Amino acid sequence: MGLRILAISGSLRADSVNTALLRAAAAVAADDTWVELWCGLSAIPPFNEDGEHDTPASVADMRAAIAGADALLISTPEYNGSIPGQLKNALDWASRPYGESVLTGKLVGVTSASPGDYGGAWAAEHLAKVLRIAGSEVLDPSFSLPLADQAFEPGADVFRDPAHSDALTDLVSALQSAARPALAVAG
Repeated sequence: MGLRILAISGSLRADSVNTALLRAAAAVAADDTWVELWCGLSAIPPFNEDGEHDTPASVADMRAAIAGADALLISTPEYNGSIPGQLKNALDWASRPYGESVLTGKLVGVTSASPGDYGGAWAAEHLAKVLRIAGSEVLDPSFSLPLADQAFEPGADVFRDPAHSDALTDLVSALQSAARPALAVAG
């Protein structure tokens, strides 16, 4: 049985560079690794602790997808120096109810992409902090893609700069290596 990585884009945009970054990550993953792009972010309703025990179907589906993955790879855009509200909202749902978080102990790789010079590095830091507080094991380092609106070949999920491809490959390889021992123990 192969390794299963759930890839979550923090962007709702159809032409998101963060989603393209995750598709590029899937392309560089080892043959024994299945990278599934989860596309349900826009269906997650606002978190309200009063309703956390009456779980909406979209939240139950997300929790099941996260629980069934050997690792997560999350890519976030940077909005006003932090992660987008919808991504934070989904992570809040995933971390609740208290004591039942599907994020506890979950291995997570963090990426970010932004048209700015720093590639969403602040958002990546904030995302890692949220995940650690929720009990996840966040892989260091993360990968931030600067000038992301110019980073890909037109119409393809292929980087123009081989150094970006190498850095993403290193992150995906490190995530796979860290997840394999846990998978072997579970199997």
